[in-house]
Amino acid sequence: MNNHTIGELWRYRELLYFLAWRDVKVRYRQAALGVAWAVFQPLLTMVIFTVFFGRMAHMPSDGLPYPLFSYCGLVPWMYFSGVLAMAGNSLISNSTLITKVYFPRLLLPTSVAVAGLLDFGMSAGFLVIMMFYYRVPPRWLLLTTPFWIAMLVMVTTGISMLVAAVNVKYRDVKYLLPFGIQILLFATPIIYPVTLVPQRYRYLLALNPCWGMIDGFRASIFPGRPIDLGIVGVSVTVGVGLFVAGVYYFRKAERSFADVI
Repeated sequence: MNNHTIGELWRYRELLYFLAWRDVKVRYRQAALGVAWAVFQPLLTMVIFTVFFGRMAHMPSDGLPYPLFSYCGLVPWMYFSGVLAMAGNSLISNSTLITKVYFPRLLLPTSVAVAGLLDFGMSAGFLVIMMFYYRVPPRWLLLTTPFWIAMLVMVTTGISMLVAAVNVKYRDVKYLLPFGIQILLFATPIIYPVTLVPQRYRYLLALNPCWGMIDGFRASIFPGRPIDLGIVGVSVTVGVGLFVAGVYYFRKAERSFADVI
């Protein structure tokens, strides 16, 4: 992201806040449980994973209670998948706004990523409660958690920009995106631990940016978990590359949004 892009985000920060808050209100409008769904969604998914993979399939979890193991992976995953699903359609759903008013178009997918932090914060808060329940002590690596969260937000925003821009020209994206997110779920160590994957395949799977972020997120929270810095480094590098590519392509394509959309 160049200085011009950062400068635009800063100048239009109030509009960014407004769009993010609008996304939150629209998402939970007339929902009886409101923002509590931010906890119930990963919680219910965790219960399903625990029953089918933890109890019935006896999936290993690196010595952690399986509910805690899977929920910790679901917290960042729910942010990534939820933001990507909504941000991918953010330009199309705001077509009237794009054709009538000038503002930096990158605010639309970025606002979805910012709004998603509310859900992330609530689900992460429940993770803290689970850690107390399972008596998991904090460790000094917990100080690295902000880095993994920043990586998560950056990669999610970059991929969201890329998908949103491509979706303007090729509407097939809205059909491919749910399928792609579902496939990526099983290519990410949420249900299973990294140690279950043979060493020779780990670098290949590390090309998935979510792999390194979720593995690093877990390692920063739970004591004694091994982490392969080389594999995580590959995943982080790919994530940064996707962010740069997403911003570049979005800025290049946004000149024609009003004509194509």
